[in-house]
Amino acid sequence: MPSENLLLLRDALRVMILRELRALDREIAAYPDDDSIWLTPPGISNSTGTLVLHLTGNLRHFIGTVFGKTGYVRNREAEFSTKNLSREKLRSEVQATIAELDLILDRLGEDQLVGPFMFGERQVRTADSLVHLAVHLGYHLGQIDYHRRLLTSSSGAADAMSVRELPKFEG
Repeated sequence: MPSENLLLLRDALRVMILRELRALDREIAAYPDDDSIWLTPPGISNSTGTLVLHLTGNLRHFIGTVFGKTGYVRNREAEFSTKNLSREKLRSEVQATIAELDLILDRLGEDQLVGPFMFGERQVRTADSLVHLAVHLGYHLGQIDYHRRLLTSSSGAADAMSVRELPKFEG
């Protein structure tokens, strides 16, 4: 893939990941109280709070630690066992993730994008891993939006798929 295309891909992934994280912050803010974010009705295994911790831990590990050398240490078990944090605490986790990833994704070079990336025991191209992480984020963001609407009887949108956050085409 020519270098211009690689950098275009990097920039597009940066825009999408950061947009989804800002939408995640709006989703958390749209819950009416701290308790509702931790509810898990029958048939639902993870609360929004759990998914927020999972997403921020996942991204801060795979992008922050692996590429940015931030020193963040992931505790995946705690992502699924921690309960009852306030919405403000969850939002601060999202804001920290946004700040870290904004800088790191902006600095990824061509050599990193075409290089290998380890997901556990599986080695993949770094560009593919970044697409995977962006899709994973979007998948759980949709679950969170649906969770909020079901549990709060709110049909209001948190503007999760805002095209206004996409950069204008400059030709």
